[in-house]
Amino acid sequence: MKAKNPLEARHFSSARDALEQALELQDHPSYRLAFADTEFLMQDELRSARLQLEYLKPQLILEQHQVKATVVVFGSARFLSPEQASLKLAQAQQQLALAPDEPRHQQLLQQAKRQVRNSRYYVEAQRFAELVTQHSLHCPKSALTIISGGGPGVMEAANRGAYQVGGKSIGLNIVLPHEQKPNPYITPEFCFQFHYFAIRKMHFLQRARALVAFPGGFGTLDELFETLTLLQTGKASKVPVVLFDEHFWRKLINFDLLVEEGLISPQDLTLIRFVDSAEAAWQVICDSYQLPAE
Repeated sequence: MKAKNPLEARHFSSARDALEQALELQDHPSYRLAFADTEFLMQDELRSARLQLEYLKPQLILEQHQVKATVVVFGSARFLSPEQASLKLAQAQQQLALAPDEPRHQQLLQQAKRQVRNSRYYVEAQRFAELVTQHSLHCPKSALTIISGGGPGVMEAANRGAYQVGGKSIGLNIVLPHEQKPNPYITPEFCFQFHYFAIRKMHFLQRARALVAFPGGFGTLDELFETLTLLQTGKASKVPVVLFDEHFWRKLINFDLLVEEGLISPQDLTLIRFVDSAEAAWQVICDSYQLPAE
């Protein structure tokens, strides 16, 4: 290994060196270095420091890996893959056969049938991520990295699509009592855990060059409308916002009513594009940035 130029050598000892030297004194909390004292860092008064650390960790890692442009994929954590949905359906049918008069088994069967129908969202999200990642692998100068919430459902499908074509993807997990644990398809060095929703959402949008929202619940709606608000108010540069499954979104949200009541301008509707296939979603992005669709 080439010797360091003494004129460029570090002058002050590093925090890592100090931590190693202080380990012998850590039998009592009062001897711990502040940045290595978990109990100290967890105090309410240190919230501002934790917010900064939670922002900086993903920021520095993504900068070090030169991740500059992302495509955000939002959607429900509750959608299953076709394999999972088919298994749930088979289990529900078996339970109903054993006890056909049990009302709960009828409900489980209906839920399982709905999960099979909705598994198409998983398939389309996976396919969309494959298209984006294949482009990025073939055209590194216009590379776009898939970024999701890192959990199951649509998030898993997006990370899985990138993984299956040999690309990298980002997962921004958040610690919750249920539904949220890292899916196995996130690139390990890009798997981040968050406590604060605000910092997580900032990282979703900081490098976003497009956003694709699949059907989802409160979390998806929260993320979608925060994005639209930032674009509408000029707090963020305009990027394509693509809503997958026009029938679902128009049934859920009466966009035209907002215009009729003067609550948004007609021009605001141009922020949104509706699509019904992974290929159409990718085409919107390609058209926006003059990228080759193949």
